[in-house]
Amino acid sequence: MAKKKTANHSGEQEPAVPPVEETPAVPETVIDEEEDLSDVAEQSAGANELLRRMMNSNYIEYASYVIKDRAIPDVDDGLKPVQRRILWEMHRIDDGSYHKVANIVGGTMKFHPHGDASIEGALVYLANKELFIDKQGNFGSIVTGDRAAAARYIEARLSPLGRDVLFNDDITELVDSYDSRNLEPVRLPIKIPSLLLMGASGLAPGTRTDIMPHNFNELLNAQISVLRDEPFQLYPDFLQGGIMDASEYEDGNGKITLRARIDIDGRNLIIREIPALTDTQKLLESIDRAINKSKIKIASIHDLTAEEVCIEIVPQRGYDPQRAIQALYKYTDCSMSLSLNMMVIRDNKPVRMTVSDVLRRNTEKLLDYLRAELNIEIGKYLDKLLFRTLAQIFIEERIYKDKEFEQSKDMDAACEHIDERLTPFYPSFIREVTKEDILKLMEIKMGRILKFNSDKAEENIAKMKSEIAEIDNHLANIVEYTI
Repeated sequence: MAKKKTANHSGEQEPAVPPVEETPAVPETVIDEEEDLSDVAEQSAGANELLRRMMNSNYIEYASYVIKDRAIPDVDDGLKPVQRRILWEMHRIDDGSYHKVANIVGGTMKFHPHGDASIEGALVYLANKELFIDKQGNFGSIVTGDRAAAARYIEARLSPLGRDVLFNDDITELVDSYDSRNLEPVRLPIKIPSLLLMGASGLAPGTRTDIMPHNFNELLNAQISVLRDEPFQLYPDFLQGGIMDASEYEDGNGKITLRARIDIDGRNLIIREIPALTDTQKLLESIDRAINKSKIKIASIHDLTAEEVCIEIVPQRGYDPQRAIQALYKYTDCSMSLSLNMMVIRDNKPVRMTVSDVLRRNTEKLLDYLRAELNIEIGKYLDKLLFRTLAQIFIEERIYKDKEFEQSKDMDAACEHIDERLTPFYPSFIREVTKEDILKLMEIKMGRILKFNSDKAEENIAKMKSEIAEIDNHLANIVEYTI
């Protein structure tokens, strides 16, 4: 359409512009000055708003799942879900003999729906900690970086320590597995501070965890200090050895520097221990890079590592060995630093804790587990004591020979008669006698009745009462018992 005439600055009328055929313009969003801009933005978002909400919701769910169920260990048992499921499966099939790792992995997949590779890697990691799993075959090496053999060639079983401190079916809380066909533990009632003993590392959306391993004896002594309300201090400890600067450890949330232990033998340098954050293969690669960049003058390197680390380094002629050591620490993996972050799952939520906090919580849990075990044990003893007392009365009073008992028309009538005969003794019993107790009496075989010895029965009852009294004493002095 033609434009209207307009006036120029001189006031004269400009000639009209001839009509021009134009391509229809793409309609634009016209914003009224009085209209709320937020409403316009919401309209402009259109269908993308649903996508944004879906992405936000799904990502939060994904991040929560990875943090809680994959990457971050639980503070109470120190295990990630895959590690817990491996140990649970090994407990279920434990018969004292070695099992093929491939079979253990297959059994664990009933609880862990993430493929066999992650399970196999976690099992090899646990086995190389040399705590809860006895291994047989080539499980690789944490020192050289060699990989383990295939799962069908290696075997594993629970170690004596694992059997002793990891499990107690009576106090383990179980939930349905992912497909509801099996039961798995929420956490294991571990009686040692396994999180601090093994250490852990994991990466999840928005967070990570790096927890260093600690010395077993030092952890137990620190727990005793907690029980006695005494001060304690803990620092990391590593199977690989090496030298550590823990001046900035900050109770597990600071930084540590690890160095290889290097000895001087004549003019040669001998690396006998390496930082725990690397292995001999990576260490040699870092030395090669430093040599190629002319950061250090080395004539030759000989890796003589077998069961123990031994890397021989020959500096070039005229190159001071002390200077070579300083260059190794400065330019290679002979010196490594790591920033720590003790992120754990506590009460089903990710929380940043300190070494001291974790140890105190583990010690409190240990007290709870021991109390529960003692109470269960005393309950079993009391049931045995009651049954033996009932059996003694049943036999000595010859209740089984009563005419009314022998002529009872059914089990209910027989139970009523026994209950009536036992009534005068009820005040001395530790609890109420149930129908199940009476039915159990009726299952006593005649051979046992004929061999019954009152003196031996009294001796056994006295022994059980003594054991119950001992357990009561442990419960009354739980701290001393725990120590």
